[in-house]
Amino acid sequence: MKKYFHFKELGTNYRTEFMAGLTTFLAMAYILFVIPSTLALTGVEELPDGVTRMDQDAVFVATALAAAVGSFFMGIIAKYPIVLGPGMGLNAFFAYTVMLGYGIPWETALSGVLVSGIIFLILTLTGIREKIINAIPANLKLAVGAGIGLFIAFIGLQSAGIVVGDPDTLLALGDITSPNVLLAIFGLIVSVVLLTLGFKAGIFYGMILTVVAGITFGLIAPPSGVDGIVSSVPSIAPTFGQAFFHLGDIFTVEMLLVVLTFLFVDFFDTAGTLVAVARQAGLVKNNKLPRAGKALFADSAATVVGATLGTSTTTSYVDSAAGVGVGGRTGFTAVVAAGFFLLALFFSPLLGVITSEVTAPALIIVGIMMSSALKEIDWDQFEIAVPAFFTVLTMPLTYSIATGIAIGFIFYPITMLLKKRASEIHPIMYGMFVIFVLYFIFLS
Repeated sequence: MKKYFHFKELGTNYRTEFMAGLTTFLAMAYILFVIPSTLALTGVEELPDGVTRMDQDAVFVATALAAAVGSFFMGIIAKYPIVLGPGMGLNAFFAYTVMLGYGIPWETALSGVLVSGIIFLILTLTGIREKIINAIPANLKLAVGAGIGLFIAFIGLQSAGIVVGDPDTLLALGDITSPNVLLAIFGLIVSVVLLTLGFKAGIFYGMILTVVAGITFGLIAPPSGVDGIVSSVPSIAPTFGQAFFHLGDIFTVEMLLVVLTFLFVDFFDTAGTLVAVARQAGLVKNNKLPRAGKALFADSAATVVGATLGTSTTTSYVDSAAGVGVGGRTGFTAVVAAGFFLLALFFSPLLGVITSEVTAPALIIVGIMMSSALKEIDWDQFEIAVPAFFTVLTMPLTYSIATGIAIGFIFYPITMLLKKRASEIHPIMYGMFVIFVLYFIFLS
């Protein structure tokens, strides 16, 4: 095992790698509750016709298994200390844009995730994936990440009741004297304090403390004995295989954009995470990422597995930096984290105490972290600022990640051409322009 993972060459050992895996798991454990809560549309009262809620217990199992399988693939195949799980941004897109915005049933949405995963595998094996990644300008990649961050934060503020609808101004400050809103604010403050003080798993610990406060003040029903904490693994039957049964329903204009969005966002989310975490671990050699193809293959395969099980797109998590920070250098870190995700399968009863007030702070903080990409955009170049601004702003305002991407990709070639910078526009971007213009025409 030591030889396979190159412990000696990388200056690590079993204890260090184990602690790194545990640290990353704790830093990511919140997804086990946030992902199921989001896909079950917790807190959403009215659903579009034909749209139903996903089974929360089944999604919990699918999330844990997808994270375990994806992390195991990454650890064994690519040998990187990077842990995978259903992506927060794509999870929000799946629930709030595809299901609520487009009125597409979750079964069909899962088919879209499956198809995107299969396309990923093909693009990865043929080497085309890297070429497409390079075709999209860096500023638009940054804008998409930041826009998703604002969108996720907005969803968190809304589900917490901190921001509410208003007939006159569209949005307004909620009733911050409400006990439930105060509980969410408490969770947000606690999580911010913990993360500011350097606790790697601050989001997870913040959720735990929020649950304790909610139970103490009678806002959350406490778990009933041991059975309310530990139980047998719930059935995954409600979601398992549904992606295959509804493949025939994806041939619509809306689903085409859905699949493209799954592809696009995971493209750059994965690439950015791999480079960032590998560089922190000192694994980047001559400005190149060793075994990049294997890492992308592990990520793509995990998406196919996750869709089959019944969860949104599985991707590499930047939270893996927490494990690297305590010394994780090899794929054994990811394997250890995979083991903890499997162990977590026996704690599904805790879903009952994870209310929207508990998950909202996690969404807001993840949004803050993702919005950090704003600082790297070239705002002083107006032809860049325009598409970047519209990408970032329209995601939360239209409640749609896809719309933000579409508007930004339409403006980019226009402003660049007017600035006589046509030589910097990749042909793929012209293709994207046509696709998104046609999308708005058909959508109207």
